[in-house]
Amino acid sequence: MMLRSLAPFPSMGRAPGSGAAGWLALSAIGLMLGACAGTMQSSTPPPPPAPAVAVATPRPEPAPRVTATGKLKVALLLPLSGRARDIGTSMLEAAEMAIFDGAGRDIAIMPVDSGDTPDRAVAAVERAALNGAVILLGPLFGPATAAAAPAARDANLEMVSFSNDEGVAQPGVYPMGLGVQTQVRRVADYALAQGIRRFAVFAPATAYGDQATLALRDAVTTRGGSVVAAERFNFSGGNLTGSAGRVTQAAGAEGRTAVLLPVAGPPLAAATQALEATSPDARKAQYIGTGIWDTPTIAVDGNLDGAWFAAPDPSRRADFERKYTAVHGKAPHRLATLAYDAVNMAAKLARTRPGGDFTAAALNDPEGFRGLDGLFRFRSDGRVERALAVLEIGKDQVRVIDPAPSSLDRPTN
Repeated sequence: MMLRSLAPFPSMGRAPGSGAAGWLALSAIGLMLGACAGTMQSSTPPPPPAPAVAVATPRPEPAPRVTATGKLKVALLLPLSGRARDIGTSMLEAAEMAIFDGAGRDIAIMPVDSGDTPDRAVAAVERAALNGAVILLGPLFGPATAAAAPAARDANLEMVSFSNDEGVAQPGVYPMGLGVQTQVRRVADYALAQGIRRFAVFAPATAYGDQATLALRDAVTTRGGSVVAAERFNFSGGNLTGSAGRVTQAAGAEGRTAVLLPVAGPPLAAATQALEATSPDARKAQYIGTGIWDTPTIAVDGNLDGAWFAAPDPSRRADFERKYTAVHGKAPHRLATLAYDAVNMAAKLARTRPGGDFTAAALNDPEGFRGLDGLFRFRSDGRVERALAVLEIGKDQVRVIDPAPSSLDRPTN
């Protein structure tokens, strides 16, 4: 901005008769002008400052959804730090195997550390969206999934979580872990098919134990069975005898009874020992369990000879486990197959049409997806359905006694 030039005052010559009196007059005029100026300045307040205007910071534009080589970006949200980093690392290594086994022709995985807190998971979703992800695979835990779901919705991205907590399922959020409801229903259906109508449950006082108890009631009461006893125990509390005695008393009243034990590891051994300590006939009951029994050492516990549980057919993942062990020098974590299957699912969606199809409609494909853990599909409410086998524990091995169905048309799963 250029300032305007000011014109000079006209020169003042000495008029006739001027002198000291003239200068006094001029001085008086000057004082009057100064007084007027002061009066005018004090009577006119300065204008108020302009109000501050908040300027919204524009959201950064997401990066392109494809790599420089034209592959779609798939975000893999895993706990690569924190207490669960060993699980996250094993799952990442499994995902990389899926890429090398063929999924890498269509997609590129974009690992993002979701840590082991809900806040870290939210930040991971936001970062993945900003970096151009077409779909979110992860996070691992239920609370993290619930916390991150709004951020995924804001980014218009479908989220396939690795959690097995069916309580976080909702449209657009799909926990693909092995949910307890599906497993309990499958093994209960098999028991019913063998003529068992009486059921009991001896469950840990945990959220998982409570979910299993509810699932058993839902599974058997609608199919002609009944739950004759439901007891909870606290493994750290020490004495399990009282609650175990109530289970064996109800189970031994009449007929054959299936006792659900939704627990693994040392608490499982303590539970079976407590049951058998209260009654010599306790072992006549048919023990049944869930996929948390699907461990390499489950057959070591002699108290479980003849027990049944529902899980994916282990033969389907045997080759993967051998390859993983050969490459990494150790066995994969049991959850590693979820990452492998999720990456292959994303690759299939990428091939559906140019640019891929990662919409809810594509994820809800009634034909489902096949993976190392068998056939699975997502419902519109976010829940997962799985085709599971029933396995029996022997003295030194576990064998399939009822194969997984080849389709999900049967209502048993």
